[in-house]
Amino acid sequence: MAGSQARSAPSSVPERLPAWIRTRPPQGPVYPAVREILGDLRLGTVCREARCPNLSECWSRGAATLMLLGTECTRRCAFCAVTTHWPRGTVDRTEPTRVAEAVRRWGLRYVVLTQVCRDDLPDGGAGLLAEAVDRIREASPGTLVELLIGDLAGDDGSLRTVLAASPDVLAHNLETVRALSPRVRDPRASYDRSLRVLARAREIGPPDTVTKSSIMLGIGEGDEDLVRAFRDLREAGVDLLTLGQYLRPGPEHLPVARYVPPDEFDRWCSVGREIGFAGVEAGPLVRSSYRAEELYRRARAARGG
Repeated sequence: MAGSQARSAPSSVPERLPAWIRTRPPQGPVYPAVREILGDLRLGTVCREARCPNLSECWSRGAATLMLLGTECTRRCAFCAVTTHWPRGTVDRTEPTRVAEAVRRWGLRYVVLTQVCRDDLPDGGAGLLAEAVDRIREASPGTLVELLIGDLAGDDGSLRTVLAASPDVLAHNLETVRALSPRVRDPRASYDRSLRVLARAREIGPPDTVTKSSIMLGIGEGDEDLVRAFRDLREAGVDLLTLGQYLRPGPEHLPVARYVPPDEFDRWCSVGREIGFAGVEAGPLVRSSYRAEELYRRARAARGG
């Protein structure tokens, strides 16, 4: 493996995407229904706001990652396309009910909920996140719920509020290796805080809670730094890991250092399993919620559940 130092981003990377990064337009009979429900219930999705390359695949099979607490984030990470804004404590209290109704209409077995960071709220939005999980349980008792949270400012009380709703999966993304974290993420985020959030989720959450995280590749990370990040996540008790290619949303965002080929993702998938993750999903277009139910099932099987 290469040295532990993070690679410097090259001065220029070809603008044209490599052949292995391809998306197709949305298609099939399910896609219009997904779009109609989202529009009717005025719901935001990370699929659109973060310009996810898997939108067509997921929406065409009736899946979407719903974004809570609005569509504007109080942080400005160098990799993210979500709009930055300070909402001054404004919250739409009807959102949990609308989210639950969308899940009911879709008839989902599994749903992923994520959030924008809300540093303007005393609890980081934890109360509304927990309420959304509760409303889904009431409207669709058989639906499994994955909650992808921000760091909630590292507050244990807010984390306890979220965990009290008993999401089946509690996810929080590390995003990158330690050496690159200050350049990649908003200054209010930190590598160590993210690890602590994940570790505390295992310590104070229900014993059957599955934890999950995600890392982007192609930002300039070194191999040994990446292995160290894997080990740090496992030491925090994380069950599941996803790895995907960073794609630059626009010229104002962090440049791509390199496009990682599929066989290298396959190798990292094997490394992750060897280090002890119950499930690893890795590929150029993989994102944190990609094939989430399959990963969850692997974690439950590993626990004998």
